[in-house]
Amino acid sequence: MDLRHSDADIAFRDELRAWLAATLPTLPPEPDRDDWTAHRAYCGAWQRRLFDAGYAGLDWPIEWGGRGATPTRQLIFLSELAHADAPYVGTNFVGLLHAGPTLMVEGTDEQRAQHVPAILRGEQVWCQGFSEPDAGSDLASLRTGAVRDGDSYRVTGRKVWTSHAMVADYCELLVRTDPSARKHRGISWLILPMDAPGVSVRPIKTAAGTSEFCELVLDDVPIPVANRVGAEGDGWRIAMTTLGFERGTAWIGDMMTTRTLLRNLVGVARQTSDGATKSSAWSDTHVQSELARLAAEIDGLWALTYRNVSEATSGLVPERGASVLKLRFTECRQRLDDVAADILGRASLTLDDLPGVASGRFSVDRLTTLAFTIAAGTSQIQRNILAERALGLPKEPEVRIPCG
Repeated sequence: MDLRHSDADIAFRDELRAWLAATLPTLPPEPDRDDWTAHRAYCGAWQRRLFDAGYAGLDWPIEWGGRGATPTRQLIFLSELAHADAPYVGTNFVGLLHAGPTLMVEGTDEQRAQHVPAILRGEQVWCQGFSEPDAGSDLASLRTGAVRDGDSYRVTGRKVWTSHAMVADYCELLVRTDPSARKHRGISWLILPMDAPGVSVRPIKTAAGTSEFCELVLDDVPIPVANRVGAEGDGWRIAMTTLGFERGTAWIGDMMTTRTLLRNLVGVARQTSDGATKSSAWSDTHVQSELARLAAEIDGLWALTYRNVSEATSGLVPERGASVLKLRFTECRQRLDDVAADILGRASLTLDDLPGVASGRFSVDRLTTLAFTIAAGTSQIQRNILAERALGLPKEPEVRIPCG
């Protein structure tokens, strides 16, 4: 494992820092957190700036507009963006982190030509139609059906927790094309145009007061067979490819954000006074100890990230390291928000800032990160993976409930 940057990596970092320093002050204010039409325009404009500067899809193949960068170079890129508090992918995350990479690996030449460059330029927004109201965490139990009708499928069903569906152009959609096959084998991966007839989007209001999640209702929606990615019935394997991209990249940006949040929380602790003693929360040695423990764990997770990246650069698949990172990071992030709630006291119950203190973001974040230990494989699933694949423990016995 080599954690040192080469001279070329350092030159790239310095070039990026200079570009960010010149570009970020020219950005408009970020839109209100529940104005998703404005967020789409904001994120699209930022993605276009990255594209014009040669930073979009940094690790994508050169033939699709990227720079073919190594995982180490991509990590430097993400680290510098977080350090500068630059925008992340926002409404473009499904297209850039999931759909685009999946199409590059599994799509036809026509599908790649139609979608990949537009995703990279920030012109196409995608959403993900995987989860369903009745399938729970067992994705293979999905029921949304697609019946072949000539050159099209007719699709009927429901999807839920579909992020940014209200502003998306396309959806990566899992459907059941063969209800008689074993549940993992009768699934296909389709590209759904969101303006197709029969598509209804119903925003879901979250506990944080935002509506980025949606329910997607599909009523006899026609989707061309040409929009199928891969062979009919091969959708489960392709979905695992999609989720592999998600688990491999999604948490790096969040970990960058966590380091920034921790620095900001130290500032909040210095500004927040105890009602009885009038001393700052920072003067409490317990608070200092908790923040120091979080800082140490985040540093350790960052070192694990470099280890995973080093393995990937060497051609290895850091499966165990990825599960450890996802498990420990998501629980660490939730603990950070719990510490923030202890520091803020009753103020943690409001989403608004205290006078002169940027406290509201921690209240929002605490609600948002409740899902971190569920998304992209629950903590229980990660522990099972590590128990079986890292420690060699036997699989859990299948529980059979007798009938009658």
